Amino acid sequence: MNISFWLHRVAQPSPDRPAMHLGTDLVETYGSFHAKAAAVAGWLDAKGIGPGDRVALFMQNVPDYLIVQYGAWYAGAAVVPINAKLHGREAAWITQNAGAKLSFASPGMAEALAEAGAEGEIVNIGAGMDVIYASNPLPPQDRAPQDLAWLFYTSGTTGRPKGVMITHRMLISMALCYEVDADPVSAEDAALYAAPLSHGAGIYNLMHVRAGARHVFPPSGGFDEAEIFALAKHHGRVHMFAAPTMVKRMTEVAKANGETGAGLRTIVYAGGPMYVADIVEAVDHFGPVFVQVYGQGECPMGITALNRHDVTDRSHPRWRDRLASVGRAQSAVEVRIGDAQGTPLPVGEHGEIMVKGDTVMPGYWQNPEATEKTLLNGWLMTGDMGFMDADGYVTLQDRSKDMIISGGSNIYPREVEEVLLMHPDVSEASVVGKAHPEWGEDVAAFYVGTARPEELDQLCLDNIARFKRPKLYRRVKALPKNNYGKVLKTELRKLLEEDR
Repeated sequence: MNISFWLHRVAQPSPDRPAMHLGTDLVETYGSFHAKAAAVAGWLDAKGIGPGDRVALFMQNVPDYLIVQYGAWYAGAAVVPINAKLHGREAAWITQNAGAKLSFASPGMAEALAEAGAEGEIVNIGAGMDVIYASNPLPPQDRAPQDLAWLFYTSGTTGRPKGVMITHRMLISMALCYEVDADPVSAEDAALYAAPLSHGAGIYNLMHVRAGARHVFPPSGGFDEAEIFALAKHHGRVHMFAAPTMVKRMTEVAKANGETGAGLRTIVYAGGPMYVADIVEAVDHFGPVFVQVYGQGECPMGITALNRHDVTDRSHPRWRDRLASVGRAQSAVEVRIGDAQGTPLPVGEHGEIMVKGDTVMPGYWQNPEATEKTLLNGWLMTGDMGFMDADGYVTLQDRSKDMIISGGSNIYPREVEEVLLMHPDVSEASVVGKAHPEWGEDVAAFYVGTARPEELDQLCLDNIARFKRPKLYRRVKALPKNNYGKVLKTELRKLLEEDR
């Protein structure tokens, strides 16, 4: 089934139901949302873009985002959401790898894509959308459950992003599991998009569209605590996705300014580790509004969940242990802890978190080698290490990969290292995560050579997204290595710990 049928079904009996707000202003009903999506589909169809084709979205958080997303799905195409914080060159590479026939882009970002030589036609949503919305409509096209719906690019240890193939079945499974295992959604709710729509925040539009709920876009286009509190008061029953660092900032600002969080119904925290002390403080201030979800691009938001009762409960003798966990397996998947060969380990033993089920990807886009390494006998090897207790609660302990999580965004060291090595006066470079009290981790770079830190900083600004660039550049005579010549990142982290 085409996931976009959910929008069509809501619009049929309830065309006047409020659908999208920009701030406090109603800008689309479900009737107009559906009509514009169908017009986008008709316009794409007239250009020869249809089932199986890819359409890239390099856009800020605006109402047009959801319209063109559903328009592409109506046409039977797959969407390629691109993080709006990426450098134009990074975004262009994704469009080329995906073979996108067309990209919708926000003003400024469209020009950056064009300058970087992006694949296919580029549509600047700041101009010309009225013409597209006046096109002949096309209803949702039939798609099989295994057909590609969303091509999500997640950075990998090879330094280049990998395209995760997300099917219609996966999205349906994820959305329905959310309502069963995490939090039911009703027509009276409102989804607030203060985090990028290209990631977890955006994927949660699905269950809100299915329920005919409202979608609220902050005028700032991003995360602003005061704006969030004001919009929550105005709209009521607000649902939002937040990285742990966002939850921490909201708690600090609310306590400082006397905000109670009135109007907030559900805050889903995910995207990185949440310290127990931070979530306890948040619950003490805001009350029982928190839900935790654990997933990754390869199993989007669909591995485990910790419901609001478990987050709030303080009566259970092991409530702190449960709060430190990421919850229990969601209904459509199996989760277990295994060794490197995928052999199940006993309860409580440390190993790699494995998952299989309808929410797990079929593989990486045009990357059979990476697929073979990640999918083992039907099980997704997540690369995350942890253990499961006797009650089925899974606790993350560390990561087998060297991924850095800063403010909920994933940063892989090698892609930063490759940029640093572009400098002629850098012979070696190694990047690790440096603990940060607010963002979780910062990027720290160690290098061998005579380059000045300001030169390296400019090099990073010219080639990768700002949030990926190192906040610390440290020149060393040599990088610590083992007998096989592999850099010992544990030793680099020790140096940072000694500095602190």
